[in-house]
Amino acid sequence: MRIISWNVNGIRAGERRGFLGWLAECGADVVALQEVKAAPGQLSAALRAPTGFHTSWLPAERAGYSGVATLTCAEPLDVRSGLGEPRFDAEGRVLITRLAALTIYNVYVPSGTTGPERVAFKLAFTTALREALRAELAAGRSLVVVGDLNTAHAPIDLARPRENQKTSGFMPEERAAFGELLGVGLVDSFRYLHPDVAKYSWWTQRAGARERNVGWRIDYILVSADLAPRIVAADTHPEIAGSDHCPVSVELDL
Repeated sequence: MRIISWNVNGIRAGERRGFLGWLAECGADVVALQEVKAAPGQLSAALRAPTGFHTSWLPAERAGYSGVATLTCAEPLDVRSGLGEPRFDAEGRVLITRLAALTIYNVYVPSGTTGPERVAFKLAFTTALREALRAELAAGRSLVVVGDLNTAHAPIDLARPRENQKTSGFMPEERAAFGELLGVGLVDSFRYLHPDVAKYSWWTQRAGARERNVGWRIDYILVSADLAPRIVAADTHPEIAGSDHCPVSVELDL
C-alpha cells in the first residue's frame, strides 16, 4: 500500500498547477490532503470526485481556510470527522478513514505562529489527538497518522535549529508534545528508515528558501508499532512543486 500526504495550500490553486495530472501518475492507494481551503461545492467535478478514487472532504466552517480531504482507491468501511471538540472540529482538521487493513487519521495540526494563544490552542489540539489515538491503539487497531503536524521534532528536521528555538514549530513545548504523541505507540516512518537523513517538506515563500533548501520537515506519516516492520519505503519529495509543502510518502507491505 502506497500512502501519500500533501499540504496543497489551496486545492483549487493546485488544480491550476496540475494537481490532477500528478494524482493520476502518483501510484498511490491513499492520498491525504491538508489545507484544501475549499468546500466540495466550490470544486470542479473532476476534482471533487477524481477518477479511480473514493473521496471524502472536510472543509472548515470558515471559508477559504484549513480543511482536509482523503482519497482512497478502496471503498472505505467508514469515514468520520473531528475529535469531538467543537473548537477544533470547526476548523476541519481531522478526517478518520477506516479501511480493511488499517485506519488512517488525516490531520492538519494548527499553527502557532500568530502568537501564544494559538500555541496554546495547538497544544490542546495535540493533546486531544493524542488521547484519540491512544484509544484507537488500545482497541487493537493498526493506525497510520498522516499530515501537516506543524512541528519539526528534532534539530535534524529543520535547516536552522539554533536560530528557531523560540519560533513556533520548534519551541520546546511543541517538540515535547510531538514526543508524547509518538509515545502512545507510533513510529515516524521516514526516521525509521532514514535516521540520519536531513530532508524537508516545507519552505517559507520568502527569500528563495526552497531554492536554497532552507526548510523544515513538518509533514509526517506515523504508523502504529505493529506496522513499523512492514515499512518498505518512506520518502519526502521536494522535487514535486505546486505548494509551499511537498508530498511525503510511505509504502507498507500488507
